[in-house]
Amino acid sequence: MLRGDSIDLKMNESGTMTIHVASPTKSDDELQTRFAPIFEKIAAGAVARERSRTLPFDEIQLLKDAGFGALRVPLEFGGLGATPRQTFDLLIGLAVADSNLPQALRAHFNLVEDLRLNKDETVKARWLKAIANGALFGVAVTEPGVGAVDRYRTAVTSEGTALRLNGTKYYTTGTLYADHLIVAADHDGKRVTVLVDTSQPGVDVQDDWDGFGQRLTASGTAEFKDVTVLPDRIVGPGYGTEGRVFGTAHVQLILLATLAGIAKRAAIDTTEWIKARTRTFSHAVADLPRNDPLVQQVIGQLFSAAFGARATVLAAVDELARTLDGRHQDPQQLDASELAAAEAQVVVIKLVLDAVTALFEVGGASLSSEKLAIDRHWRNARTIASHNPAIFKLRAIGAHELNGETLPYAWSAGVRRAGQHIG
Repeated sequence: MLRGDSIDLKMNESGTMTIHVASPTKSDDELQTRFAPIFEKIAAGAVARERSRTLPFDEIQLLKDAGFGALRVPLEFGGLGATPRQTFDLLIGLAVADSNLPQALRAHFNLVEDLRLNKDETVKARWLKAIANGALFGVAVTEPGVGAVDRYRTAVTSEGTALRLNGTKYYTTGTLYADHLIVAADHDGKRVTVLVDTSQPGVDVQDDWDGFGQRLTASGTAEFKDVTVLPDRIVGPGYGTEGRVFGTAHVQLILLATLAGIAKRAAIDTTEWIKARTRTFSHAVADLPRNDPLVQQVIGQLFSAAFGARATVLAAVDELARTLDGRHQDPQQLDASELAAAEAQVVVIKLVLDAVTALFEVGGASLSSEKLAIDRHWRNARTIASHNPAIFKLRAIGAHELNGETLPYAWSAGVRRAGQHIG
């Protein structure tokens, strides 16, 4: 066996023992050694990028060159073969460096899991090898106005023998950094998913996201004007597949990993600022802020929140991993993954938002300085936490536990069920 192989012994219905050998993986130390220096480079410019709204194209390229987008691509396809836990721990580390980046890559990592579970070995090999060679994917699903999942204005139409894509999407997070986009559209009255290249004529992706947080995720508008669509790039029945899917837990956990990273960076930044500070308040109990027990309490809260958020995310990821390994695609396991992600969301959001709000207690108005940009931690955390508001998850958890109500999930994005392929 290769280093990193694991064995799972299972008894089938006939009483025969079967052996499953998991794919080999890189060790934690190997992955940390590979990416820690890159994270340090990314972190070094994070404040300057925030203040000037400089999109992190160079930083994305660093990640691509190091194979970050291929973390979950199996070794046999040229990837790094990381486990879900390793991958999410690295996503937390990336969020510590710059919280915009893991969110910008969220759709990409979700697609990789779709491909890993794809039963068409030719399709799987084609696109996983492309990702191992550096390809990044983005997604264009949500539409402005009334363009909900059942009434898309974006459509594929016939023009003679050609197919053309036209429409406008918003919240297209990360698309400016992607090589390919998965676009949800209408085609002859049916929802479909279309694969286009960002370099194609007629594809225009704009940085017009106007949220107060996560400003560098390129979560703005994507427009498609007479974009040529090859027939084999209509890749499935499209966003809107109902029922149990792994994807909603997966994408939510990437957001929670981002929150965990924000908490850690906020703790680090606030601590460094306090260490260097000599000015305090007239009614403080110590001459230096670093010696003040109330200040120490806030710093303790920040680091504890970061620890708790990371631990919660990784615990939920361990549950999700039982689904992603492809051997447990059953309703009970999918429910377990979805429930774990929902419960983790409620816990992590409160931990992190409370902590990044409390940090402003240690320095008064000085901490509002735009030069410091420490307010980005609250703005970014609040923005991330607004995705899939926790009040809906709390109700769903309660209804599930009290009355056995089916978990709501969310409708899945196209290329993730068996038989729905990128071709």
